[in-house]
Amino acid sequence: MSIPIVSIVGKSNSGKTTLIEKLITELTGRGWRVATIKHNRHGFEIDHEGKDSYRHKKAGAKMTIVSSPHSLALVADAERDYSFAEIRDRFIADVDIIITEGFKVNDYPKIEVFRSELKRELISRKDDGLIAVASDVPMDMDVPCLDLNNVGPIADFIEARFLKASD
Repeated sequence: MSIPIVSIVGKSNSGKTTLIEKLITELTGRGWRVATIKHNRHGFEIDHEGKDSYRHKKAGAKMTIVSSPHSLALVADAERDYSFAEIRDRFIADVDIIITEGFKVNDYPKIEVFRSELKRELISRKDDGLIAVASDVPMDMDVPCLDLNNVGPIADFIEARFLKASD
């Protein structure tokens, strides 16, 4: 059985990263092993000029892994933008769930973060995979509306839907 993926989506500055941080703390506190995938359509650099690993990649290595007693980082060539499933299947193991952020259009179940002060519309619908909304105000929806400021029930929802079923 493959590792379940749930996407946290929402407009800029809606609180996606903050919610994910709280969910990681809550779920790992309950004994679950969590991985995350952060998608960045603009690209990113984690390796810097002058570092040995940077020099290895610059010399032509297709993949470089930096390892220490407490961390491991992989820098690999990507021919295209990989799907969450491809990333999961190639690189992620020994976790119970993957929480993603930053790729609004995908085929995985989504929890959308909604903040009333931003006065914006939701970006997802039920037929797009929306399974819940985490909001700072009650909303009448065709999916559960969970309190954005109370991570426990959001973690309960994820646990019941994706983790307890795979026990």
